[in-house]
Formats: sequence, structure tokens, C-alpha cells
Amino acid sequence: MIIVDAHQNIAFNAQQLGRDYTRWAWHTRRLESGQQLPPAFTSLPDNLLSGIAVVFASLIVIPESWPARRSWQSVCYRTDADARQLALWQLDYYRRLADEQDNVSLVLTQADLDRILVTWTAERAISERTQGIVVSMDGAEPILEPRQFEEWLELGVRIVAPACLSTRYCAAAGSDGELSLLGYDLLEVLASYNILLDLAHMSERAMQQALQTYDGALIASHANPRHFHDDPRNLSDETIRSLAERDGVMGIMMYNRYLRRDWHASDPKRRVTLSHWVDAVDYVCQLTGSAAHAAMGSDIDAGYAYHQLPGDLDTSSELWLLERKLRERGFSEADTKLILGGNMLRKLRETLPGG
Repeated sequence: MIIVDAHQNIAFNAQQLGRDYTRWAWHTRRLESGQQLPPAFTSLPDNLLSGIAVVFASLIVIPESWPARRSWQSVCYRTDADARQLALWQLDYYRRLADEQDNVSLVLTQADLDRILVTWTAERAISERTQGIVVSMDGAEPILEPRQFEEWLELGVRIVAPACLSTRYCAAAGSDGELSLLGYDLLEVLASYNILLDLAHMSERAMQQALQTYDGALIASHANPRHFHDDPRNLSDETIRSLAERDGVMGIMMYNRYLRRDWHASDPKRRVTLSHWVDAVDYVCQLTGSAAHAAMGSDIDAGYAYHQLPGDLDTSSELWLLERKLRERGFSEADTKLILGGNMLRKLRETLPGG
């Protein structure tokens, strides 16, 4: 079973916390014991053990002025030029990772993707498998102006989310704002390069504008149905249907608050399980009429407290359990393959150059 995780924050955690992606998550936790840091949930060996063949790996930068910034998020930007430099450091982290690790490769073309997936045949041992990293810009602040995106394309960015927080291009979730004129210019440039557009974090109005105007392929890499938690960060039924009408795909997150509507911050970890994640997937499938628009975008390493992720999830090495949970719920093998990997691979292939 090929698994695609449509959102992990690998380089951001390396930049902010000095974390080594090649080290088991439990080892990182042991090294950081006693420090006031969010627990490590993911790593290359954890991901490989779980069967995660492809990761959409983010570039995220945060402003020094952000009021919700946490104490451990000390690497921040003041100017657009600073944002660009911080994102370049993260992108270089992925490039160095691929250069130094035989079982890591950047996905720049369809040929790259094919070379990675062939290592995931049943007869291959885990040690012989390669994980593909697709670089995704989560918030377009590092793009100094729309035409400058060509530089990021050449460096390896293949997915762009205009908003993480609100940017000069796009209003973020929680606001009544929309795409700016500069944002429309950015979408035009991204479409000209056939970039996969990520609607995650955008305001409701901005998402609807992008759905109506963007000619290329669309995803919401990590966004849950608002049905389970009425938060502007999540997608309304109307937006989910609109995304499906454009053959888009949404990756369901692992965050407990978004998986169970009566969850409270004081609840124990066991109160939410991976079955609640399947509930969210099933809701999207029922709403859109097929299994073609749901996927997994775990966001598992976004700085959550340990109890804020499902009780049967200790690290990303347990994400293989999703296959079992989907099959137990009655999803066919074919639909399970679509949800865990095929849907996101379909959108990725639509936008990658041949080779």
C-alpha cells in the first residue's frame, strides 16, 4: 500500500528545534527530555516503517510579530527578504537530505516519482525503499513578487499555498479577507508553470475565488471538514463540494480538535482514535459521492502536545494502521489505495513535468 502524507513540517522543525529527520522520533524525545518542547512525532525511519512513500514537505516561515508565536519558534522574519532567506535555508535542508541519504529523493518530475515508487514493490525490503519529498511552500511570503516564483520553481518547489498566515497575496482562515490583486497575479504565474495550488489556510472567500479562477490542479493539503469542528481553518460542505467539482483532493489532519466535535483540551489522548479520522474521510466520501477526493495530510509534526493526537498514534510509524481502519469500516481495497496515496499522486502527476 503506497501512502502519501500531504503535509509534514520537516525542515521547519529542523530550523526551529534543530531536529534531525534521520533520527527516530523516540530518540529525539529522549534527547529533548526535560525541555519545554513539543514532542517529536515523525522521522525518516518512522515514515519508512509506516510505508509513507511520498511526503509533501513544507517550507514555512513565521513573522516575528505573530501574536500566537510560541516560545520555541524563535527563527522568524521581519522583512520579505528575511522570509525568503529563511525559506531558502529550509529548501536547502531538503536538498542536502536528498544528497546525503540514499533512501531520500526530491520529486521534481514524473520520472523521479516513478523511480521512487518502483522501490515500494512488495518484494523490496524497507532498507531498499526510497522516500520521495515534494517541496511545498506553505504561505507565499518568501515569493518577493509573482514573477520571482520562477526562482523557486528552479530550486524545486512544486506546490504552493498562498496563505499560511495572511500574506500580501491572500487572506488566511479566520478573516473575511480575500485574494489581493497581487494574489491574482501570483495565481496567474503559478498556472503558467502548472503548479499544484494548495488551498489550505486560505479564508473561505479566497478559496472560492481560487476555485473559480485557477486553471490548474487544486488540493487542500491539510484541512478537515467543518462538520466535525466549526472552525474557519476547516472546510465547509460547500467548499468541499466545490473542490470535488474541480477534481480536487483534501488531506485529513490528525489533530484531535478537528476530529471530534466534543473534544476538549483537557481530554485524555485515548478519547480520540484513528477511527475518528476514518469518520472524517467517510464524511468527505459521502458528501462528494466517491472516494476520489479524500486523502491524508497528517500535519503530525505541527507542534502538538502529545494528547492532541489520536490515542493509537504515538509516532508516524503507526500511520500504516489507517489501511486496517479503512478496511474495517468497509472501504474496498481500491478505494483504500486511492485515499492513502492514489488521490494525491493523481494530482501530483497532473502537474509534474515528464522528466
